[in-house]
Amino acid sequence: MRSFYLLLIPLLAMAQDAPRLFYSKNFPGSQPPYTEIRLERDGRVEYREAPDEENPVVYRLNRQEVDAVFALADKLDHLKRELESGLKVARMGDKVIRWEQGAEKREAKFNYTQDADGAALYDWFERMCESALYNIDLERAAKYDKLGVNQAILKLEAAWDRRRLVAVDQYLKMLDRVANNESYLNMARERAAKLAAIFRNPPPEAGKSAAKPEGARDGKTNGGANSAGHPDGGQE
Repeated sequence: MRSFYLLLIPLLAMAQDAPRLFYSKNFPGSQPPYTEIRLERDGRVEYREAPDEENPVVYRLNRQEVDAVFALADKLDHLKRELESGLKVARMGDKVIRWEQGAEKREAKFNYTQDADGAALYDWFERMCESALYNIDLERAAKYDKLGVNQAILKLEAAWDRRRLVAVDQYLKMLDRVANNESYLNMARERAAKLAAIFRNPPPEAGKSAAKPEGARDGKTNGGANSAGHPDGGQE
């Protein structure tokens, strides 16, 4: 038993020293007005809509996704680089990205950035927020609005087509539930089954483009659509 605990000590120390990333956007007037992501190096994601929220949405990025995110943080020298452009542009929300590793903490605050790596990292965090919200919408519809399930799945499918989703395994439980439950509309069941099959075996091109989502390719990485595709239309 003693040797077991001795083996645990270095493992616990490694877990405590593993880097993590924090992201928040405070944008009064948008929906939701506050979003937050806490990302662990093992891929665990916690999504919150208030800093003190006790029951966050939890899911896990796959290895390719989490490696891409932390590679961008490495390119930014763990947030030593300034991200704010200083340009006079519309207010797009006050954003914070923070690197944490042990006692080391570095953060960058910005409204708009022209830094390519910073914009790509920001877009990853926005996709994490959007992905959590699509899951919340799907679960809510499945539980309380069975007629609205088909619309929720259509939105999820559209987000997949636009490459705005991450960690698609998080949707499988609800998609399978809809597909296998005769109380839902047949069109919703069929669409749920089709989308679940795609998520379980995504086409090769989906994996190749994972590190370069639509927003990053088009340069729309500082504003545009926010959580679950709601336009956040900048404020002066």
